[in-house]
Amino acid sequence: MAEQTVTLDEQAIARLGEGKRKLLSEVRKVIVGQEQIVEDVVTSFFAGGNCLLTSVPGLAKTLLISSLGRALDLKFRRVQFTPDLMPADITGTEVLEEDRATGKRNLTFRPGPIFTNILLADEINRTPPKTQAALLEAMQEHQVTVSGESYPLEEPFFVLATQNPIEQEGTYPLPEVQQDRFMFSLFIDYLPRKEEVEVVNQTTGGAIDDLEVCMDGKELLQYQWMIREMPIAEPILRYAVELASRSRPEHPDAADFVKEFVSYGASLRASHYLVLGAKARAALNGRPHVSIQDVQSVAMPVMRHRIITNFHAESRGVKSETIVEKLLDSAPTPSSGLN
Repeated sequence: MAEQTVTLDEQAIARLGEGKRKLLSEVRKVIVGQEQIVEDVVTSFFAGGNCLLTSVPGLAKTLLISSLGRALDLKFRRVQFTPDLMPADITGTEVLEEDRATGKRNLTFRPGPIFTNILLADEINRTPPKTQAALLEAMQEHQVTVSGESYPLEEPFFVLATQNPIEQEGTYPLPEVQQDRFMFSLFIDYLPRKEEVEVVNQTTGGAIDDLEVCMDGKELLQYQWMIREMPIAEPILRYAVELASRSRPEHPDAADFVKEFVSYGASLRASHYLVLGAKARAALNGRPHVSIQDVQSVAMPVMRHRIITNFHAESRGVKSETIVEKLLDSAPTPSSGLN
């Protein structure tokens, strides 16, 4: 991320909080319910991270992401992932073109849909791992390499991917290295009856007013830089690192339930995103400092897809979410001895 000239002060924090409120207000015009999901996706935007949303089809994942793009005045493209999708269909490819004036032929790069601000990778787990891997460089380096030539992506750049539950027919498990590139992993459930009635009434009635633009990409980049510049107390920083470290069975202080049920613990990116997500959560709530509660509030979406359980856990019905909950209960906080 390029350095931005932003002063971190109370006024800047207040502007950020107001920008978030306006953004949520616009999104609420088309999205009913799912308050925590919307909050988490917005947090990932301001933290500059990618987001993975899992649910059965038809729960407005695509509408949520496209609505955020419109409210932020960002370019938005959607790629439907299918079993026959090829990497070049996403990144772009070189084509042989002839110059009509000279008659010479040259290879010219034609950018794919990944050259945008928000890429919606719809049903990402319906395509084989070879095509899924086409996103790895873009998600990490914000660039695409074709035939040895690197092409930078326009900033800000986000990948928001949706996937169907792995139990559904025609899905491929997302490789661990791919999952690790996503800051948050979110699960969307069915709406309560009252909210579902409201959605049906809204979608079968008159047209909804278009969304107003709350901020542009340049302003969003400034806020992202401001969040990274936020200070964090060393005990809280160490708590975030300790929380991720204790999910690894080989850690000297790993709990018995981790050694029993976990094959691989959370990666270094988990520690990174716990801190970055906590900073974003604090700033978006109008606070210039990070608390333990901020770290804990992002622990589930940051760690659930980074903890790989073993066969014993599967046979006992123990999921990664259970491990995260136990870690939050057992990891020492600064007030209880972490210094």
